Amino acid sequence: MPFARISLLEGKSPEYLKALSDSLHQAMVETFDVPANDRFQAIHQHRPGELIFDRNYFGGPRSDDFVVFSITTGKPRDTVTKKAFYKRAVALLGQAPGIRPEDIMIIINTSSRDEWSFSNGETQMLEAD
Repeated sequence: MPFARISLLEGKSPEYLKALSDSLHQAMVETFDVPANDRFQAIHQHRPGELIFDRNYFGGPRSDDFVVFSITTGKPRDTVTKKAFYKRAVALLGQAPGIRPEDIMIIINTSSRDEWSFSNGETQMLEAD
């Protein structure tokens, strides 16, 4: 049940955005223990000047193809799992839509199960326990 916010500069085609979404989700399914039908993502395209990033901090050089993946999850993952996810995501995103590893930033935030309501004002993740 992770929720991913994907931020990039505007101007990419619908096919590029689909490949971006599909590759991220495939990496989550393969390495992050996410069910195949559990996809919740929001893609935000920013005009020039609205996505601010250092081109060289902890990596780089970054280009205008820089993408930030901010993933909120209710199930904690260990460091080994997160590292495997980072590597797989970079590999898949390199294949489609063709993003350089230097242009990929991934941030994972973990929340508690009572901080999610999928619909109807209910806390489905608590009630599933």
